[in-house]
Amino acid sequence: MTLLLYDDIYLEHDTGIGHPENSRRIENTINYLKSGSFFNQLTIKKPRAASQEEINLIHPKAYIQTVKQIADSGGGWLDGDTVISGASYNAAVYSAGAALTAADMIMTGAAKNAFCLVRPPGHHATPERGMGFCLFNNVAIAARYIQKNHKRKRVLIIDWDVHHGNGTQDAFYEDPTVMYFSMHRHPFYPGTGAQDEIGEGEGKGYTINIPLSMDTKPEKYLEIFSEVIDSRVNSFAPEFIILSSGFDTYKKDPIGGLNLEIEHFHALTKIVMKSAEKHSDGMLLSCLEGGYHLADIPRCIEAHLKGLMKMDF
Repeated sequence: MTLLLYDDIYLEHDTGIGHPENSRRIENTINYLKSGSFFNQLTIKKPRAASQEEINLIHPKAYIQTVKQIADSGGGWLDGDTVISGASYNAAVYSAGAALTAADMIMTGAAKNAFCLVRPPGHHATPERGMGFCLFNNVAIAARYIQKNHKRKRVLIIDWDVHHGNGTQDAFYEDPTVMYFSMHRHPFYPGTGAQDEIGEGEGKGYTINIPLSMDTKPEKYLEIFSEVIDSRVNSFAPEFIILSSGFDTYKKDPIGGLNLEIEHFHALTKIVMKSAEKHSDGMLLSCLEGGYHLADIPRCIEAHLKGLMKMDF
């Protein structure tokens, strides 16, 4: 069974209508999904909020309070890209909480996998600060939560967003218990993710960066992705897999683009599902990151969901 985590609270994170990371991304998506016949095969679940203690698994209390104070004062900007509105803190704790809600349901056998249709996204949020549209790092918090509360020792985070997840990398750069694998356009925002960034100390070798040029063909992308999964990821033998699912690798994305067609998100999902079935009894948690083509992100997400549900696309 596949869960879809969603709440209208995510629409209240007001970045402004001209901002690429705006509420229409998921408003369009939920409306599109509801119009499809397969929607009734999904289990829809409203998330709970993550507590400050849970967010503190990754982010210092001082930073959490900074985000809350800016929201409580009516809003502001963390940087030139990252908006906090009056409702943003509340949306962000429910965004992180969706991943935790899903993790609990997956780990207790209520579902096999889940997709969190959330905003704000998370993978650029470092432990110390938000950036790149992100406030709290949803997947990083989930990884630590799964280790702490569900005793899974080895967690794999796969990131196929067009932008490198610098925040996720920072959180686990010296940690051999969380493997981070990212394929991303490079050089590109945020400037990190070179191939020689492989981790430090005990975490050396547990960060895998595959930087790609903007003219990379989809066939090459899939080939490389599959090779990394089959070799280095499988040797790690993850006990739980988390996906940072960015759909800005889609060829028409207005701020990213890596030439992928909609159907390639179905193919990528099938590759990850195969690894999950091999190592973690099929358990897989996916969280929305980027993807800014307002007309087609619903179709990209549909392809991903059908992959999670083992349906043809």
